[in-house]
Amino acid sequence: MTNHFHLLVEPTEVGDLGRFMQSVGRRYVRYVNESYGRTGTLWEGRFKSAAVSLDEYLIACSRYIELNPVRAGLVKHPKDYRWSSYQSRALGVSDRLLDVDPWYEGLGATTKERQDNYREWIEMQSDEGEWDGIRHATQRGRLIGREAFQKQVEAMTGRRLLGEARGRPKKLPGISIEKVL
Repeated sequence: MTNHFHLLVEPTEVGDLGRFMQSVGRRYVRYVNESYGRTGTLWEGRFKSAAVSLDEYLIACSRYIELNPVRAGLVKHPKDYRWSSYQSRALGVSDRLLDVDPWYEGLGATTKERQDNYREWIEMQSDEGEWDGIRHATQRGRLIGREAFQKQVEAMTGRRLLGEARGRPKKLPGISIEKVL
């Protein structure tokens, strides 16, 4: 993308993602500054992230990322975007930066079947709510997955993660506080 990038990564240990992003930031900023004879920072702020459940939500995030350059008008098809994993997952082009993911392996018994199914998944019309949900969760550092996944993470962390409406409770139609008292 012209002003940001998307990664779908699985850290091994707590804190690995932050250290990884810090390393990427340092190296990339140094590269750009040296290449273009400039100084200073490139990033506006901290990276944004969301934890994703290991089910259909993970592949939905992959589709979101693959189609982002298409939505931005940079290319007509994800295969045309240089920095996409589409060439590897859908077309079999080798990419040393990608590993074999269990969700991808689950798309078929053979390499050809996985590639065909991945292409079909990317081409499939997605619900606009899917994009909004992914964007919303990422911007706010929320979870992407079913409610059961969210509750499981809440139990593991001891933190309330499912957002409830803030502020005063909404008035019920036809009921006033005077009538209740």
